[in-house]
Amino acid sequence: MSKKDVLKEIVLKKQERLALSKQALSEEELKTKVKTLTPTRPFREVISKPRSISLIAEIKKASPSQGVIRQDFNLLEIARAYQEAGAQAISVLTEEDYFLGSVSYLNEIKNAVGLPILRKDFIFEPYQVYESRWFGADAILLIVDLLPREKLANLIGIAESLGLDYLLEVHTEKDLKKALSLKAPLIGINNRDLHTLEVDFKTTEDLFTLIPKDKIVIVESGIKIPQDVLFLKVLGVAAVLIGQVFMESADIKRKVEEIMGW
Repeated sequence: MSKKDVLKEIVLKKQERLALSKQALSEEELKTKVKTLTPTRPFREVISKPRSISLIAEIKKASPSQGVIRQDFNLLEIARAYQEAGAQAISVLTEEDYFLGSVSYLNEIKNAVGLPILRKDFIFEPYQVYESRWFGADAILLIVDLLPREKLANLIGIAESLGLDYLLEVHTEKDLKKALSLKAPLIGINNRDLHTLEVDFKTTEDLFTLIPKDKIVIVESGIKIPQDVLFLKVLGVAAVLIGQVFMESADIKRKVEEIMGW
């Protein structure tokens, strides 16, 4: 796969998947179904509670840059290990082709642990927001680079109407300006360029100072050692989203405690 086309290829594949999902379960059916659900768990509230720094621990089997990360992929064991280690929330990769995820993972994990669940995927249509709520997400990630401002605003409005929290993910100053214009409370800085897959911690250093103090900032990608978390804690970041280093570990609970300094 050509590096410069990663995001484009994933979105094209996702559009194909979405067409099949809509055949199996229409948007109208989803809208009816979500009305029967109990309230979501408080994602934003939990990760922004006063503490040194919060952890959103991620579950993903594979990635476009690494291929399969964890061969022994027992979804519920991983979720329970995260909860036992003290994570505040769990992020679940549900993209099927490049991350080997599934939207069905959301409810499975929700039934196994008491933590709020963030759906991490390539969300660009209202259908996917309703789908996230129906399958058990408490929050969704929206990639700012993926959509024009009006479409993002529409998806945010739907999320709010469903009681879903939403995290706006930015990688550049242009993304950040768009996110701030939408008055989103949660801003995620992704150190990984989604077009090239390159990771640069300088992204956080450059963008963090431009974010108003009343925002809840989450940093994603490239966090691998305790010193990385310490640096972000000192900087004033509210939470870190970490997945790969945990997925590669034989003892997830111990690795969480080591990286987070717990």
